[in-house]
Amino acid sequence: MNLQTNIPFIKQQHNQIDYHTKLLLIGSCFVENIGGKLDYFKFQTVQNPFGILFHPQAIQTFITNVVGKKVYTEKDVFFINGQWHCFETHSKLSNSNKEELLKTLNGQIDLATTQLQNSSHIVITLGTAWVYRLIETDSIVANCHKVPQKKFVKELLSIDEISQSLEVITNLIKSVNKKANIIFTVSPIRHLKDGFVENTQSKAHLIAAIHEVLNQQSAIVNHQLYYFPSFELMMDELRDYRFYSEDMIHPNQTAINYIWEKFKMVWISEKASHIMEEVAVIQKGINHKPFNPNSEAHQEFLQNLGFKIESLQSKFPNISF
Repeated sequence: MNLQTNIPFIKQQHNQIDYHTKLLLIGSCFVENIGGKLDYFKFQTVQNPFGILFHPQAIQTFITNVVGKKVYTEKDVFFINGQWHCFETHSKLSNSNKEELLKTLNGQIDLATTQLQNSSHIVITLGTAWVYRLIETDSIVANCHKVPQKKFVKELLSIDEISQSLEVITNLIKSVNKKANIIFTVSPIRHLKDGFVENTQSKAHLIAAIHEVLNQQSAIVNHQLYYFPSFELMMDELRDYRFYSEDMIHPNQTAINYIWEKFKMVWISEKASHIMEEVAVIQKGINHKPFNPNSEAHQEFLQNLGFKIESLQSKFPNISF
């Protein structure tokens, strides 16, 4: 008896990720799930320099500012609830000190500029098509930062608006990095605060827009645009609440591991997979908690672990534990 429907999966990509690859991951909080796996296995990644960006226009603004090397000044920040914020970033960057916030913003732009220009793979995960427009400036924000809701108008981006945004993002990336492989995906995280029907409508707009852009670009040789079905894996292969965390919104660790294994199958090279096994052994060793730290056996274990780290770093100097 078959108790699961399986997506007829795409074959391994020829331009896969290895330990010489640089990656930039941008978008919804599901970026941090995949990014966390890549970080654990010590790939060269930068993820969400401006924090979680939920919708396409926030990502477009970010990429525009990175390519344009925007310099943030005090006109780009505001003070509320004891902290300075920027409407273009997640709240995790907010700071009680205005100068520190501006320093962080400009530092992250510099970091993202370098990574964008040098990354062979850029993963963009879209979370929602719902956006908030600040009435005062008539601009769509990345995050409301608990500013009173009456100051915003909530809108649903149309498929055409999302497609246009993705085209701008793609063109901007290609303007500074023609070799970049851009992997789009839709977050499986449910945005139920928008409403059940509204969440479904939002995801449908995102998926339709991505495939519209992919279909338009398919006639271009070496277009290097791809889709990875994170959303479909969660909805179709993991169709059960046992794969959700207690909030019934976010995928649990089992689901994250499952989707990661599929991503690895498609995008991680076989040679890199062997190195990942070495990294995993070292990571487990580092996290091991001995019963007796001063025992001879544990000291020998630490010495062997040090040899393994030294051997791996001699081949891949970018790896750091």
